[in-house]
Amino acid sequence: MSKIEDKGTAVVTGASAGIGAVYAERLARQGYDLLLVARRADRLEALAEHVRKVYGRTVSIYVADLADDGDLRKVEERLSGDDNITLLVNNAGVAGQKVVAEADPEDIARQIKVNVIAPSRLTRAVLPGLIRKGRGAVVNVASIVAYDTVLGGIYSGTKAYVVNFTEALEKELEGTGVRAQVVLPGPVRTELWDNAGADINTLPPEIIMTAEDLVDSALAGLEQGEHFTAPGLADLSEVEKFRQARGAFYGKLIAGKPAQRYAA
Repeated sequence: MSKIEDKGTAVVTGASAGIGAVYAERLARQGYDLLLVARRADRLEALAEHVRKVYGRTVSIYVADLADDGDLRKVEERLSGDDNITLLVNNAGVAGQKVVAEADPEDIARQIKVNVIAPSRLTRAVLPGLIRKGRGAVVNVASIVAYDTVLGGIYSGTKAYVVNFTEALEKELEGTGVRAQVVLPGPVRTELWDNAGADINTLPPEIIMTAEDLVDSALAGLEQGEHFTAPGLADLSEVEKFRQARGAFYGKLIAGKPAQRYAA
């Protein structure tokens, strides 16, 4: 297939399988060249070869473990030096369901590094270039558990960070021509569940979404100018209602004196 439109380069982390692999294929179809980042070289190579053959796009791969400080630093350097980048999809993620008292400390650190530190630093790496060009977007894949602790405080806490980080980024980027979008998947059938030691088949099948439906919805939301995309949410006005209620609650938290119930 010949290149009919050049949209620049899209970076996708966690691109070797699941949501990331679908993002890679869909973005290539839209006219993006790709820079794919993941730990598994064999899968990245296979995906890159498929995309080159089917869509005729230029595809580069970068094998890296985003939980490794040295690898993350190298990816940062690669991204900050590439002026062709117009889209960053921070999709890489690590899940876990252990309660804090039973979780392995290294597993806790890995979730925080991959889910929090990596997207923050990679966003910082590409943002000056995007702002300078006056176009592009950063897409951060969070989770609906950002609003619930059903999977424990560690994983949900990292995803709550992603939501707040992206909302703040959205405000910061006003007037620059650069967009920020947070995507909130519900249960999606991917390897994330197996890697976390969970069985997605214990959930009702009617609430499980495919990675293809999730990504197609997220890209449609981005095209429609959404900053907050939850593919399972039927009424988008609920987002504004929630934000207004949260803002009102925030205002009630501020006072120059402690509440009367704390008086001696």
